[in-house]
Amino acid sequence: MESSTFLRIDHLAIAVQDLEEAILFYRDTLKLPLVERRETMGKYSGMRSAVMSAGNFQIVLIEGTSPESQVSRYVNEYGPGVQHVAFEVENIDETHRDLARNGLEFSTSVLDAPGLRQTFSKRDKVSGMMFELIERTGETGFKEANINRLFEELERADAY
Repeated sequence: MESSTFLRIDHLAIAVQDLEEAILFYRDTLKLPLVERRETMGKYSGMRSAVMSAGNFQIVLIEGTSPESQVSRYVNEYGPGVQHVAFEVENIDETHRDLARNGLEFSTSVLDAPGLRQTFSKRDKVSGMMFELIERTGETGFKEANINRLFEELERADAY
């Protein structure tokens, strides 16, 4: 696999302690437009998110809804900051297979929605980073069904 498999950074997910304060900073100080807000509830926990446009990629601000939330657990262990990096890829099946062959483990399966396919790695023990692979074939945003399935699979894997 060559590094050209990654087309670009699709988005950065940044875990925050206070979503409203974070939105104010990214919108008013950094001048990034707010694209959308969303609340996602899993079986055990939830998160609130805000998508901010950063030109060629997006920043997704995420906040846990309870102390048990994946996002809250991440903030408790690592502090606020980049929770995962999403790389857009040309062929998610091939990239997933190649990265798994190289030793990267995954917390989720490849999830499909019209125009959008996604998967999450397990958190790297060396850097603390989690990676998302995302293949876009027409969809520029995020599909509710994928977000819910990703959240459920991450809960099942006890991943945060």
